[in-house]
Amino acid sequence: MLDFESLINLPTPLTEIFDELFIQKEVRVFVKRDDLTHLHISGNKYRKLKYNVKYAKENGIKSLVTFGGAYSNHLAAFAETCYQMQIKGTVIVRGDELNPESNETLKRAHGLGIELVFVDRSSYRIKEELARKYAPNAMYVPEGGSNENALPGVAELLEEQFYPDYICTASGTGGTASGLLSNEKFEGEVVIIPVLKGGDFIKENIENLLKKPFPRRGNLFTEYHFGGYGKYNEELLEFIEGFELKHKVPLDQVYTGKMFFGVMDLIKKDFFAPNSTIFLLHTGGLQGKLKY
Repeated sequence: MLDFESLINLPTPLTEIFDELFIQKEVRVFVKRDDLTHLHISGNKYRKLKYNVKYAKENGIKSLVTFGGAYSNHLAAFAETCYQMQIKGTVIVRGDELNPESNETLKRAHGLGIELVFVDRSSYRIKEELARKYAPNAMYVPEGGSNENALPGVAELLEEQFYPDYICTASGTGGTASGLLSNEKFEGEVVIIPVLKGGDFIKENIENLLKKPFPRRGNLFTEYHFGGYGKYNEELLEFIEGFELKHKVPLDQVYTGKMFFGVMDLIKKDFFAPNSTIFLLHTGGLQGKLKY
């Protein structure tokens, strides 16, 4: 059996960053560089896909189907994973006006042998019906890769170095946050920053994935979405530019930029206890930076 993990650069680096603010507030801040897992299977996408692929291989499943937007990080990682692991992959793409040549993400996926099915936005809402129609024998992987199989892969990242007092993550569906909260050996807190408007629904998603009430160790901050998914303004762009210049860590404006901005603001507001260690989980997504 091909070893998925052998494709990935593990453990991913843990880099301490320094700022006058951190000295003033008596905290130590580290970036968990999961953006460096793999060029095309970046960040939390590898973590989420790992045990989905393992389940498929162990159960003789030869094809997977998933969903994504035209610039989806999940689509890019899914395509590379299926190619490397010799699994037939189908992606149902939101946007019937698109084709395999519409952008570099789609072009690469198509070139790797992934079947791309383009559907209109109203049809896209009935995901499971579409999966049965276009890939009836395939194993279904949700958009973003967030399901029960995703949790142990995310939980493992906390075992690679040492346990912090806090670990912070951007969130689109709640899958990564759920994985972090599922690690029962980790007694620290998880700071969750949704990147889309109305992020309170993520709390319910986490409860559904964990099959229990929202843990007290979870902290959800919904005010850092900058207008919604994929939305941004000059304040965010200036923050990203300044952060990259100072700390030499690349960020995108869809996910990581918003989370890092939020954490810096929470440090200023004394959310984090003095003498604590804070991990900022870099979930990748830099491919999304190319869109804007």
